[in-house]
Amino acid sequence: MSEQAGEGSKLWGGRFSAGTDPLMESFNASIHFDKRMWREDIEGSKAYAVAITKVGLITEDECEAIRNSLDGIALEWELGHFKLQPSDEDIHTANERRLKELIGTTASKLHTGRSRNDQCSTDMRMWLRAQIKELRKHLVDFMQVCKSRAELEIDVLLPGYTHLQRAQVVRWSHWLLSYAWPMKRYVEQLDEIAARVNVMTLGSGAIAGNAFGVDRQALAKDLGFASVCENSMDATGDRDFVAEFLTWSSLVMARLSKWAEDLLLYSSKEFGFVSISEMYSTGSSLMPQKKNADSLELIRGKSGRVFGHSCGFLMTLKGIPSTYCKDLQEDKEMMFDTVDTMSATTQIATGVLSTLTIDSSKMRAALSPDMLATDLAYYLVRKGMPFREAHSASGSAVALAETSAIPLSQLSVEQLKTISDLFEADIAAVWDYEHSAEQYSSSGGTSRAAVLEQIAKLAAWLA
Repeated sequence: MSEQAGEGSKLWGGRFSAGTDPLMESFNASIHFDKRMWREDIEGSKAYAVAITKVGLITEDECEAIRNSLDGIALEWELGHFKLQPSDEDIHTANERRLKELIGTTASKLHTGRSRNDQCSTDMRMWLRAQIKELRKHLVDFMQVCKSRAELEIDVLLPGYTHLQRAQVVRWSHWLLSYAWPMKRYVEQLDEIAARVNVMTLGSGAIAGNAFGVDRQALAKDLGFASVCENSMDATGDRDFVAEFLTWSSLVMARLSKWAEDLLLYSSKEFGFVSISEMYSTGSSLMPQKKNADSLELIRGKSGRVFGHSCGFLMTLKGIPSTYCKDLQEDKEMMFDTVDTMSATTQIATGVLSTLTIDSSKMRAALSPDMLATDLAYYLVRKGMPFREAHSASGSAVALAETSAIPLSQLSVEQLKTISDLFEADIAAVWDYEHSAEQYSSSGGTSRAAVLEQIAKLAAWLA
């Protein structure tokens, strides 16, 4: 093949006379990753064939030949029989090249009025739209497990931690639900993103629009889009929908990383609160005794990968002028990898949570009287002492217990009276962990009734 002929086989080769440097061919090509959108590219082309038939650019017979042949190409992709050629720069080039092999010059009419700028954006939106539906299901599955375990294990108490130090008594169910509620927010955010993704850019051309009067509203309906973009210049260079998805993914991964870190701590021998199933654990090549929760460590680690895609893509966007520039080819690998990472992570997280076992006795044994210092202050508040004074008095009691080398709960009434005359024999009721949890009965609290209320609300939303 001559250099000129080689350039002519490209969708853009007509004005070039010299061949492309082979390294540039490789540097420029995206087929090795954007072939994932073969289905969307074919569906978009089939719908576009109908659209240009309606305005007389191709005949009904030509339209039928194009659509039938595209169905055949789809089957080749489906069965793994599609053969890529060195000239296939991207998925759009590959499919059009194959179409021309099947039906000849009629294939050359399909791209009339269409640019890869609007074609690529449309393919990406269709692909991401489908992936969002799957990701939404995975998040809901995680929430379902949180809810189910919260119902079954509602009577289990454990320390709640702030600054990684024991803070107050909470229910294990309360901890579980503390990760279900953020997922609800993320699902709601994802629904909003999905609506913005579901806007069709096809028919925008390279920059100025479509010159042949194509009915974009009908085209959008055929492809399942809710609406069309309102400005062709905005449409061809817009990747806000990718940036927004990457940012959303970063938020979800940050939350799951936090969740994974909690469980890594809880599953350590130092805590012993939970045991991660062997289904989601690995061993050591040297130390036979090791059972590593690598599933959780990978969730934690992969969060940085997703953050990097989000930050990196924003850096790409901020450096380009309006409309399309080839920089935007970088969008796909970041989008694809983030979707893959999110899909795997959310499913693994659900698997880990649904199969782990808890040791309620160790959780209970980790509770300590000093965690009831706030309860001691509340006792005084209920006796009429202002909270700031009660807080100080409780702190003094903690200091007295420490200097006496005894637990806070073993201070006698006489010792406590040296701090405040409001202390009476009924202080004994404060040293009950169940009582401590039950006092937090306001909506959103950790009392049994408040947790059951959360469960009911979550169940209603999930239904």
